[in-house]
Amino acid sequence: MSIPQAMTATSAGIDPMLPDLFRIRRVRPETHDTFTFELAPVQSGKRFSFLPGQFNMMYVFGVGEVPVSISGDATSTGLLTHTVRAVGSVTRVMANMKAGEIIGIRGPFGTPWPVQEAEGNDLLIIGGGIGLAPLRPALYYALANRSRFGKVVLLYGTRTPEDILYRKELESLRARFDLDVDVTVDRAGGDWHGNVGVVTRLIPKASFDPGNAFAFICGPEVMMRFTAMALQKREVPLQSIYLTMERNMKCAIGLCGHCQMGPLFVCKDGPVFRYDRIRDIFTTREI
Repeated sequence: MSIPQAMTATSAGIDPMLPDLFRIRRVRPETHDTFTFELAPVQSGKRFSFLPGQFNMMYVFGVGEVPVSISGDATSTGLLTHTVRAVGSVTRVMANMKAGEIIGIRGPFGTPWPVQEAEGNDLLIIGGGIGLAPLRPALYYALANRSRFGKVVLLYGTRTPEDILYRKELESLRARFDLDVDVTVDRAGGDWHGNVGVVTRLIPKASFDPGNAFAFICGPEVMMRFTAMALQKREVPLQSIYLTMERNMKCAIGLCGHCQMGPLFVCKDGPVFRYDRIRDIFTTREI
């Protein structure tokens, strides 16, 4: 199974600042502050394509818009999935929206995970907190094309068991024989019987071939820095480590400068970056 060729509004000759209308088909609570929207185009017959790792600008009319990575299956061209955490004025309004309401979508924007380049290698997918959501389309791609990859390893960490995203889906994935899944939490009560500690502690015991592996990382910036360091200790090549950023994106087309990171614009040059290309910037404070 292959993913469709994504096209941005800019490359299609459409005004990239003009949102398309999508109707909320379903709202699924994930944690106390996180939810998933399933969206369908208002225009009958309209299809939406994207590549794993790309993001959209989600617009709540009369309130504002926010960048959110697409967290669904790239082969599902009639349904758009976004997992959102309610942390600001726009996303808090979104958290109270119901099925049937309308939301604006601009996109897709940005660079994708190099899923096709990773074929023929082991694949590590390492997420922290809501960082699992932008990684999910890459995982779907790997599972849909399972014979094209070596080992596929999913490592995921959250603050507490209550913060685990896609809990039922993770339970189903752990039952697969062709996928290694390991979950950890920073702190837990007596009813948690899994790993306790940061996600980087899972890397030394993960089974993969470091010289023939790609690693995709998403989570808080400090988590991504230490994860990259742990992968280097396992001798994963720097050019095989990728991470995704979501820094203050406002326009999504490189005009406003809000997401500038050194000489780069996250919305245009990212959000997915090869680690060796941004390591010096990423590890420098206050950039």
